[in-house]
Amino acid sequence: MIFLKSIQLSLLLVASVFGIKAQDSYNEPVVPKYEFKAASEIVEIIPYNDSVSHYFVYSNHLYDERWDTLAQPNFWIKIMTLPPDSCLINVASTRQILAIESFKDWQKKTDEQKTAYRDSMRWCYGLDSLERIFVTHGQNHFYRFENVFPSVSRGVEVFNDLGVDPFYAQAILLIESPNKLQYSKNGAYGSFQLMKTVARKHGLRVDKYVDERTDFDKSAYAAASLLSKVCIPEAKRILAKYNLTYNETDLWFRLFVMHIYHAGAGNINGVLGEIQPTSGGMGLIQAMWRTEWGGFKNSSQNYSQLALASILTLNDLIYHKCDYLFECK
Repeated sequence: MIFLKSIQLSLLLVASVFGIKAQDSYNEPVVPKYEFKAASEIVEIIPYNDSVSHYFVYSNHLYDERWDTLAQPNFWIKIMTLPPDSCLINVASTRQILAIESFKDWQKKTDEQKTAYRDSMRWCYGLDSLERIFVTHGQNHFYRFENVFPSVSRGVEVFNDLGVDPFYAQAILLIESPNKLQYSKNGAYGSFQLMKTVARKHGLRVDKYVDERTDFDKSAYAAASLLSKVCIPEAKRILAKYNLTYNETDLWFRLFVMHIYHAGAGNINGVLGEIQPTSGGMGLIQAMWRTEWGGFKNSSQNYSQLALASILTLNDLIYHKCDYLFECK
């Protein structure tokens, strides 16, 4: 069954996008299984020969607002499917792809050869001499989205039960743990990549004997607490400084919140101080992709780009699975 929280038109749209057969009649009201009141639709998919359901969040905004056409998320979709022995030569500010190379061959180059290569790319494509050229290797060894299906589904359920927008659970899990649990360079750990101090502040035990960040449900609870008590209120406070209007279900607002989850409110406040925005929307998020401040640098700029790329990839996987592997009713 599909449980959606929107009008009949949205039901038909989601059904058509996912290749899902529509119900014979929509005269009876659809009763959502979940209590969350946001505009996100939660889709329940039951695989063939399996009684276990999987739950995902689908948002029309991705396509209605044309986020799916932006160069940055489409660049990361390519990286997510590219093997690690290959790399894309690309323009840092726009993610325009200039060439594909062997990553091993790139690593063998001297610093002088790398500089000369980048200069040749700038000359060939008529780029400014100060334009940064990045070399980004493939990451299909990390982004194994089918492996994370069960945890995404569980995360959506936990967040929804707690009254926190399950969009965040889905997006964070797709970015942070699509392959396996592992520590980040700065010590974050668990499915939701929580720092020790943050995990403790939101109710988890983390000491030399126990690390509850390894417990999925407890980690999800702490992440939901962090978002609802810190990230979302801080997002509202920062946007209020610039008199920017929003709905909490706006995709750009959700991406803005995710930047706070990743980089902290202080860095985001500084970034907006640099941008001095007069409006929100896609334009603000794109401006953040081009702006550095304090600890908000390349990896922080990439965070919402990765979120978009991951969700678009998930939608594509669900669509094909609905065609071939799943019974979608």
